[in-house]
Amino acid sequence: MGKRRKARELALQVLYACELSGDPIDEILEAVPDRGVVSSEVSDFAASLSRKTIQHLARIDEIIIQKVQKWELSRIAVVDKTILRLAICELLYFPDIPQKVSINEAIELAKIYSTRESGRFVNGILDSVAGLHGGAGNASSRGAGQG
Repeated sequence: MGKRRKARELALQVLYACELSGDPIDEILEAVPDRGVVSSEVSDFAASLSRKTIQHLARIDEIIIQKVQKWELSRIAVVDKTILRLAICELLYFPDIPQKVSINEAIELAKIYSTRESGRFVNGILDSVAGLHGGAGNASSRGAGQG
């Protein structure tokens, strides 16, 4: 498993715990068991992705709501919503990561931690978001960041 994949899994755990507990992000980051076992590169990326997702949560949730017009945010499974949030955060605020990488990683997380159908759901939403925010975030103009 790649370093960024492991970091995304850690970020998913952190954001999921934050969603369910309502505890502050830094408190949850300190409590994540895997965090002390992984490299500092993995831990740092997971923390950065988690913090930035929380920092921009209102904007990210607005985007999700726009894309799932017939659904309320509260009706989306917590795991799927969390995966969408971290992936949209990557699409918008991590320009060094190609959009295709962010989307593919989110789809894989959905397949592993949710259902097979969730992979298609996540893919559809993220493809739409990537198209909407294609300018500076376009995969062809985003550099060759690691996935």
